[in-house]
Amino acid sequence: MGVARGTAKIECGGLKGRVFSLKAGDVLVLPAGTGHRLIDASKNFLVVGAYPEDGTYDECTDTRECADAAKRIAKVRKPSQDPVYGKSGPLTRLWRR
Repeated sequence: MGVARGTAKIECGGLKGRVFSLKAGDVLVLPAGTGHRLIDASKNFLVVGAYPEDGTYDECTDTRECADAAKRIAKVRKPSQDPVYGKSGPLTRLWRR
């Protein structure tokens, strides 16, 4: 998730998760299944989202689907390279199951 314009506060990790203050130029790489929500934003806030080439958008909004969603999340592969910094970026080192 890249911030193209403006500022915002985003909560990641579900209710009572971690709150991030974001500004233009910031990037968040969210592991599969990470809940996130907009708390507040400037009027000009614009965010750009992306998924891996072989990835698809899959949103679980019904708590009865959580067990199946967890199984799908567990199958997500480690990226071949950091989406921001490329092959020398830290994401592939930091990625944990």
